[in-house]
Amino acid sequence: MIETLLSFQLAEQILMGAAAALFLIQLYYYRVPYARPFRRLRREGEDAASVGKERVLPPVSVIVYAKNESENLKRFLPLLLKQDHPEYEVIVINDGSTDESDEVLKELETVHKNLYHTYIPMDAKYMSRKKLALTIGVKAAKHELLLFTEANCAPLSDHWVSSMAARYDAETEIVLGFCALESRKGFFSKLAIYDNLLVGLQYLSSALKSRPYMGEGGNLSYRKELFFKKKGFSKTLGLQSGEDDLFVNESGNRKNTKTIYTPESIIQRAPYERYRVWKERKVSRAATRKYYRGFSLFFYRLEVWTRLLFYISVVLSIVAGCFLNWLTAVVAGVLFALRLVFVLYTFHQSSRMLCQKPVTGWIPFLEIILPLYNGYISIYRLFWGKNDYTFYLER
Repeated sequence: MIETLLSFQLAEQILMGAAAALFLIQLYYYRVPYARPFRRLRREGEDAASVGKERVLPPVSVIVYAKNESENLKRFLPLLLKQDHPEYEVIVINDGSTDESDEVLKELETVHKNLYHTYIPMDAKYMSRKKLALTIGVKAAKHELLLFTEANCAPLSDHWVSSMAARYDAETEIVLGFCALESRKGFFSKLAIYDNLLVGLQYLSSALKSRPYMGEGGNLSYRKELFFKKKGFSKTLGLQSGEDDLFVNESGNRKNTKTIYTPESIIQRAPYERYRVWKERKVSRAATRKYYRGFSLFFYRLEVWTRLLFYISVVLSIVAGCFLNWLTAVVAGVLFALRLVFVLYTFHQSSRMLCQKPVTGWIPFLEIILPLYNGYISIYRLFWGKNDYTFYLER
């Protein structure tokens, strides 16, 4: 009986030790990497927001990808065409749309002389249509600085183009921006917003640490010279996606990549109308991640694993404490509450900074559900992995 009691006490001590160690790991993630963008912007303050306002800014070519987005073109393209920038052009690449996109673009071209549009042929095969569209856009661009977005995205400021261009200096070849997700009612929207915020904080934080590993195609800029130096998307031509994250992963380094996420620089994406659209985006991103170079992806996956293990250790410690020592349950509960405070504070402040509607109250549920859903996406890809490649899809 005494030996049994001692073994339970030993197990209780091990659980508490594990919970404490995992708490410290989690505390590091939410006080250092995830909090880095917020701390950096707060430290730089107005100086970060005013970069480039007193110097002559270079001309920019804005490249917009569109596929069956006539309503979004009507809604968002005028916002791109009234940017407060001395010289810029907007090039829309129409990817074989079957709606009224072409008519909308032709009508807008009669009013805006800096708007141009082209299309890609419907019979394009054995290559990602989006990569082909962007390549055509790059070749059509008149200016050295390229700024990429999509037809379902809109700048939150008339100074978006200028704020992105202002980040360039002699060494800069890539500028990473943030693309917020417009909110709508429902749990699915909250999950998508949390996922978008988490990914954004990860790639911004890594780039601020001089370790860029991905970017977001809704708000991304790089030099035309870099595109041709890297031979465009030639290394990932057979993959359906990767035109943003894999290009940055291949081309970015500690010297040539900068970030900007002041309010003037942020783009907002229209909410996903259907769950399937978001799921396909998740599947595409999961397909490209296995090609990432560097340690960053593993680093953030480690946070997810330690988070889930922390939850398990807390639950087991509370259960054990109820039978043996109530103090164990109290300590486990305190650790859980302290971590939650740090998590909620970090994400709430980051949401406000990135012009993303906070989902603070839902985070305790979302941070458990999202890893489980990501696990489902990984299993899904085991059976549908061939869809990562364009020669299966576009044959």
